[in-house]
Amino acid sequence: MAGGGGVCKQRHSNLQCFLSRITPSVVSYSLPKSCFQEVTEPWPPIDKDTIGCFTLGDLWDNYNEWSAYGAGAPILLKNGETVVQYYVPYLSAIQIYTSKPLSVSRFSGEESETDSWSDDSESEKLSRSSDAISDDSGGDPESLWPRKDRLGHLYMHYVENTAPYGRVPLITKVNELEQQYPGLMSLKSVELSPASWMSVAWYPIYHIPTRRNVKDLSACFLTYHTISSSFQDSIIGDVTEKDSCCSIIDKTGRNRNETNEYISLPPFGLATYKMQGNLWIDHEAGDHERIISLFNVADSWLKQLRVRHHDFTYFSTH
Repeated sequence: MAGGGGVCKQRHSNLQCFLSRITPSVVSYSLPKSCFQEVTEPWPPIDKDTIGCFTLGDLWDNYNEWSAYGAGAPILLKNGETVVQYYVPYLSAIQIYTSKPLSVSRFSGEESETDSWSDDSESEKLSRSSDAISDDSGGDPESLWPRKDRLGHLYMHYVENTAPYGRVPLITKVNELEQQYPGLMSLKSVELSPASWMSVAWYPIYHIPTRRNVKDLSACFLTYHTISSSFQDSIIGDVTEKDSCCSIIDKTGRNRNETNEYISLPPFGLATYKMQGNLWIDHEAGDHERIISLFNVADSWLKQLRVRHHDFTYFSTH
């Protein structure tokens, strides 16, 4: 399984180890400035001679195994025991903005009940939004994406509205949506506006070894990730060595060349549901402040883009 962002340095924080475990890392391809300068207009210029980018198809590869077997996170129980809790990922929402308008092949027949559309005029409306984004948990998106810059052309907007028990795992949903939006596999991160993002809902399925009456393990999570090169930092080598305190189980499940370069996509926003007790929050590790910060950033992001995100509303009101 993939991971990233050295977050568990001294204390074992269940929350931070979970966030590390579900962070995708994608093989990065370096492009010279002459190749990406044109496609990034009219967004803020990237002051680098080369930039790392990835294809969305490679991003989804992270979710193949997770969708089939779940993503495992080591959880330290209050009695000192450790269990590996597995979560299945669902695509909760995604917006893709591009520098140039792309054609969308519509499904035949009636449109899906899910909220899915593409409208350049809407992106022009959204570009006038002036709400600020702040991110105390990492980089500052606002410094990279000035509010007055255009968002780009809205190629895809999808928000899942069905109940969790009626959903299919993330990779299955992506394969379904690809029939309507072929760019969902072929687009490169450098071609995407800084406003492009996705949200993944994580629901628990089982833990090993099995322990009864551990209610705290029923917690669900909603993570937000940017998918544009504008916010990404490349990591040389195998990112799985970053989190020593989370090394109870192997994190990759894939063969990787140690000389490869990867781009890590840690969550910039978070919402939780059924997080009971104090199993997930270590105050000395700063978990409480981290949850508040990540939640506020997700809320600000959705407001700035004027997105009604069904799962976020449900998580935040329950």
